[in-house]
Amino acid sequence: MEFLKSLYQPEKLVELIRSGGYALLGLIVFAETGLFVGFFLPGDSLLFTAGLVASQGFFSISYLMVLLSVMAIVGDAVGFSIGFRAGVALYKKDDSFWFRRNHLFYAKEFYEKHGGKAIFLARFVPFARTFAPVVAGIAQMSYLRFAAYNVFGGIFWVCSMTAAGYYLGSIPWIRLNLEKVILLIVFLSVLPILIEYFRNRRKAKNEVQAGH
Repeated sequence: MEFLKSLYQPEKLVELIRSGGYALLGLIVFAETGLFVGFFLPGDSLLFTAGLVASQGFFSISYLMVLLSVMAIVGDAVGFSIGFRAGVALYKKDDSFWFRRNHLFYAKEFYEKHGGKAIFLARFVPFARTFAPVVAGIAQMSYLRFAAYNVFGGIFWVCSMTAAGYYLGSIPWIRLNLEKVILLIVFLSVLPILIEYFRNRRKAKNEVQAGH
């Protein structure tokens, strides 16, 4: 429990990153993208803070980028594999009160059209980056297409976040107001979810009004 609290407290997060080193960072990035239990892990703020710590000479920024990119890519690949295996079984499952096979076909159709974009953009959205590769696997998305966007998205996500922390970390105000910066990162991360929620809510409201 103390470990989880440290992930959301900037000062303790810095100490945790310094003491845990490359191994801990790699494990957390992998867990968030490859394991269901990782959905609560703060990937964006973790990468930003890791970049900031690297700017202070604790890590090699280039090695950090390579290692965490690999772990992010492997994590998504594992998530896809889990989903794919589950999907094979689900396609053979009969409909029930809780399950409808046509939902799988809808998901498959969606990922055939928008799967690449979904995999890439999910990297920057909490919760989504944990579940998007699993759903892509369940929907039986083409693995070659998934792999291409997985690699591109993983590298872009890791490098952009750590580079931001690395270069902004040299600014005194950023170091002194790390908590505010991390809160801003978290807000920007969940902003797409909020926008989509209110957009769907307004759309549903308009449809109800149109029905009357």
